[in-house]
Amino acid sequence: MAPTHTELTNPPAAGSAVEAAQMEPCGLPTHPDCGIRDVLDRVGDKWTVLVIVELSNGPRRFRELQRAVAGISQRMLTLTVRRLERDGLVERTVYPTVPAQVDYRLTETGASLTHLVQALASWSLEHRTSIARARATYDAAHPGHDIR
Repeated sequence: MAPTHTELTNPPAAGSAVEAAQMEPCGLPTHPDCGIRDVLDRVGDKWTVLVIVELSNGPRRFRELQRAVAGISQRMLTLTVRRLERDGLVERTVYPTVPAQVDYRLTETGASLTHLVQALASWSLEHRTSIARARATYDAAHPGHDIR
């Protein structure tokens, strides 16, 4: 049965069959890399970082998020919040209004990530000038090597 538009989406319960199935792709659940790369791919994505930073200030509607995250397209924001919802980091709530209102907020797991993501964002702001200088120096020393 499909959930109604007023229901709240939640991640599967710990120990569920869904959770077990999500562990299988790595083949060896006890291997140290199992799940780490996938999680780092998600939380290391630039749009994810920016959305989490914005949601750390409280719940936001879709358009509020889109305005707050400069340069993000509607499609990329949709994909980002869906992925974050799937990973249990964001909770999506649909309100029974016409038109339907939707807001996004961090789950407890998502909120536990905010200090790390905000630290990464702060570090990026602090070091962006020196990184830009290093890139320019490298590019000047290695013409024709486009590694972006």
